[in-house]
Amino acid sequence: MKRSVLKFRLIVTVIILCVLGCALERYIAKPYLNKHVVAKSLNYSRLFNDLNPAHLRAAKEFGLKEPLQSREDAEAVKNKLVKIKSNDYYTIDRLTHSIPYLTEGAAELLETIGRNFRDSLQSKGLNPNKIIVTSVLRTQEDVKRLQKSGNVNASSNSAHNYATTIDITYSRFDKIETRLLRRYESVNTELLKSVLGEVLMELQKEGKCYVKYEKKQHCFHITSRM
Repeated sequence: MKRSVLKFRLIVTVIILCVLGCALERYIAKPYLNKHVVAKSLNYSRLFNDLNPAHLRAAKEFGLKEPLQSREDAEAVKNKLVKIKSNDYYTIDRLTHSIPYLTEGAAELLETIGRNFRDSLQSKGLNPNKIIVTSVLRTQEDVKRLQKSGNVNASSNSAHNYATTIDITYSRFDKIETRLLRRYESVNTELLKSVLGEVLMELQKEGKCYVKYEKKQHCFHITSRM
């Protein structure tokens, strides 16, 4: 009798596990889809055309008193700056010619850009992505190495030298892959770019930053006014 009961319970358990397994498989196989959203047609070159003198004025007002000559000099002042790390809102790219330090105001601006970008995607019914930061604080040594690498925009008189300025690429985004085992459907890069453009446009209008659209470097060059 006991053996029959145990056998029955075993069969029931196996059936339940099979049903749950099939349900889980269907759940995982079905991705989180995006709503149908069309990318806004933005004239990025016209909208984001704050020139270097404006960036420099803000950098000198809100940033370091003078450019740093070397990474050793940066070590001496890093306690006055905020070290930025990848988080829920942005990803720090592999930095080869800059170091991940910003003024408090610039770090706050970066956090705001990343958060507003994620919130905007969610409000539009688009799956989550993070912005990617490609350049931050540069020392004069970094600038020289960057110039030798062929970057014609690298200047010893750049806002990047004052810890107030970041470059955010518009050609790549860091996709959030899954939630609760289900994968997210990818969002078109051009659509993500337009959403980021809308976010930057609002912050620019609020007087929180200057923005330059850089075609050759595939990035938004952003200087904090905070």
